[in-house]
Amino acid sequence: MAFSLKTKSRHFAAGLMALVGVASFGLGSAQAVEVQEVVSKGGIKAWLIEDHLNPLLTVDFSFKGAGAATDPDGKLGRANMVSGLIDEGAGDMDSQTFRGLMENKSISLSYDAGRDDFTGSLVTLTRERETAVKLLELSLTKPRFDDEAVERIRSQIVAGLKQQETDPGSMAQRAFFKGVFGDHPYARPVEGTFETVNGLKVADLRDFVKQSLARDNLVIGVAGDITAKELGPLLDAAFGGLPQHSKLPEISSVTPRFGGDVQVISQDNPQSQAIWGQQGMARKDKDFYAAYIMNYVLGGGGFSSRLTEEVREKRGLAYGVYSYLANLDHANIMMGGVATRNDAIGKSLSVIRDEWQKMKEKGISQAELDNAKSYLTGAFPLRFTSLGNLSGMLVGMQSEDLGIDFLDKRNDYVNAVTLDDVNRVAGKLLDPDHVSAIVVGKPEGKLSF
Repeated sequence: MAFSLKTKSRHFAAGLMALVGVASFGLGSAQAVEVQEVVSKGGIKAWLIEDHLNPLLTVDFSFKGAGAATDPDGKLGRANMVSGLIDEGAGDMDSQTFRGLMENKSISLSYDAGRDDFTGSLVTLTRERETAVKLLELSLTKPRFDDEAVERIRSQIVAGLKQQETDPGSMAQRAFFKGVFGDHPYARPVEGTFETVNGLKVADLRDFVKQSLARDNLVIGVAGDITAKELGPLLDAAFGGLPQHSKLPEISSVTPRFGGDVQVISQDNPQSQAIWGQQGMARKDKDFYAAYIMNYVLGGGGFSSRLTEEVREKRGLAYGVYSYLANLDHANIMMGGVATRNDAIGKSLSVIRDEWQKMKEKGISQAELDNAKSYLTGAFPLRFTSLGNLSGMLVGMQSEDLGIDFLDKRNDYVNAVTLDDVNRVAGKLLDPDHVSAIVVGKPEGKLSF
């Protein structure tokens, strides 16, 4: 169940950005991972990475286009509520029985709803594979939505919404998305509102399952102790009972509106939190890797980034500051954030704006490019040594149409970026005069970006 404005499932947690820095690697070795495409007798496709070192299996899957953006007017939070309920009893098992079986068999089954997609994840021991697949199948095709479970999950969501009312980060993100997306579905909160969540009926939840979870929008990644021959029947057992076709509303592409303004949401705190954004770049753009490297140098590289150096190290204005490229199915944004004292937020934004402008005008140095490439091709693979990360990556690779050989080619894509590429893209993409910002707190002094 999601309580953030971003997609928070494992394979989308970083907006697929984790994939950008993946090089060839092996699970437990230095050799490249073999990705196999498996198609079941029933026609269900999955990508598989075999690893028989441990008796574990992970299955990640996504129903593309079935996220919160499809919530009907007046029923906001529907997809999110389903994500919290779909594994709370299914078939002839109530919630206690269903979840008790999962616990006894050490099976993990979870779901999430983001703006674009409805996602799920299964982790099981090899010996419990048959039981785990049955539970997965039942949750997708025969969820119960019993009154007790519905009201319990509804109360949890309402509690999360109450917490968001006073959480600076949640407040800033909600205001930002509403401001830049206007009347587009992306402007609406994934979790819904008090009114819409309290108004959701069981029939609404069943409508979502019937309309949204189907084979034609299903993407599957599998990693672990299973062969390609064994996986085919498992796919049919788990997903074969889904309807062939989904019935999803069409979501239009949108260009976010960035007016170069700073909006303040007053909150009596000793600290102000700011987020900002401008137009981003599509994942499929030929210059995307250059943009990614540029952002790494600017604010995506943690303590090694320019923003951290200028805001934290040189001036001590804030503990952390960052930027990133956010890619949704129908929009692209470049975003950033910082939190600091009320009397330091104005200066922080000024410094950040200066770095935005400097990067636009002068780009990066050869040394910065070399360091970025070294990190992106060396350190990132260390983040993808678990089965769960691997199966999630396979979902992301298919969803973004990156190709089954992406892991082998990733280093080449990064290393092919030249200094001229990065600096050309910085000049074209960065637009400090059209950055919109939200500040939550009691900021002192003049605010501008």
